[in-house]
Amino acid sequence: MQPNTLLDALVDEAGISNAGLAAHVNQAGRARGLALKYEHTAVARWLKGQRPRGQVPDLICEVLAARLHRPVTLDDIGLGVPGEPAAQVGSPLAGFVERATALWRSDEQQRPHILGAPAVTGTPAVMPVWEWENPPEDTDVSRHGQTAVSEGDIEMLRAARAHYELMYRKAGGIATRSRIVGFLNSETAPLLRGCYTDATGRQLHRATGGLVAIAGICAYDSNAQGLAQRYFHQALRLAKASGDRGLGAYVIALLVNQSLFMRDYRQAVAFAEAALRAAGHQLTPALAADLHAMQAKAYAHLGDGSSALGAIRGAERAAERIRPKNEPAETGYVQPGLVNVQVAEALLRLGDLPAAREQAGLAAHAPSHDRGRVHRLAMLAQIELRQGEVDRAVATAVEMAERARGMESQRLRDRLRVVREHLVESGCAGADEAAELIDGALRVPL
Repeated sequence: MQPNTLLDALVDEAGISNAGLAAHVNQAGRARGLALKYEHTAVARWLKGQRPRGQVPDLICEVLAARLHRPVTLDDIGLGVPGEPAAQVGSPLAGFVERATALWRSDEQQRPHILGAPAVTGTPAVMPVWEWENPPEDTDVSRHGQTAVSEGDIEMLRAARAHYELMYRKAGGIATRSRIVGFLNSETAPLLRGCYTDATGRQLHRATGGLVAIAGICAYDSNAQGLAQRYFHQALRLAKASGDRGLGAYVIALLVNQSLFMRDYRQAVAFAEAALRAAGHQLTPALAADLHAMQAKAYAHLGDGSSALGAIRGAERAAERIRPKNEPAETGYVQPGLVNVQVAEALLRLGDLPAAREQAGLAAHAPSHDRGRVHRLAMLAQIELRQGEVDRAVATAVEMAERARGMESQRLRDRLRVVREHLVESGCAGADEAAELIDGALRVPL
């Protein structure tokens, strides 16, 4: 049995205890001539995934609908009959909101089936991108909830996105994820269920999409790949509801990065192509540069040198057009040197060591936040070792390890381990000292 996260979320939203729900179901049953004697233990079993018998699922819908002042279907509470079409009460977007907020609540409660879920592949992985790119569009995203959503509320969400992104860069995804998920549950979910016009709703969904994308980045950084993917898919759906194609392309760039990590290089190429194709005039130079650079890495891994070099040229052309003041907040991660380090990785894979060394050097010396610098130094150290620049590699590795202190990130730890392995294999003077420094950083549990 899988826990019923949808029912759990609605019970929580209704502000009713397990015992209270049982009592109300018993009372609703008496109105239908049923002698029910449910207690809180029965509700606990329902939340764990047990399906109630007879008319009880309908009674649960009736009770929750009365509490929430809106229609509630069997599908809304996770008790629809498999294989039967969902009842169309309310809009598909409203149903998405309920499923999304249920995931946030399960994540905050650290439910094992959520945290340990693997990333989906094949059609389930591709469909969210296809649905983002193709009709139908959301013609009206307004909602008639109880709480009116103001411009101030949307500004708060934007400020929160910037706050948690900065925290992620400084402290890592593991430390940041619980904070942002808590915010999504306490502050964002009530706003999505609130009252707003179509115009305000588009701004709300855009601001929420940016926040959810950061939650996905933090899950990715924590190595919860299935959870990260679900957040990215949510952010993509929110981007579609907002009507902002640029935000959608940004989210797809996150999916491209995850595809590279999961070694699904053909999917990385296809996703990047979808973003480059469908974002239109809302595709900014920074985002185009990153998408092309990641495509170059994917092509290099596939052994397609000519396509990789073509993508590198596309990335470099786009990077020359970047004007930070004209970029949205989300693409602020495309800082000077980011394209260089991506290109260095592609060139290294293609076997062009001198060109890779040049690009890695440019990346390492460009201004960057500490998190980005750790990744750049890791790449530079690996290339320096390959070129026999032992002393430089040791110095680079030491700086890398020192800058990684205080960050809780599974991805950064992976980079540290790779560099340490290469240092030890080189047997060079000073390697033991650098390796010991990295060991110190790895010794602290996450």
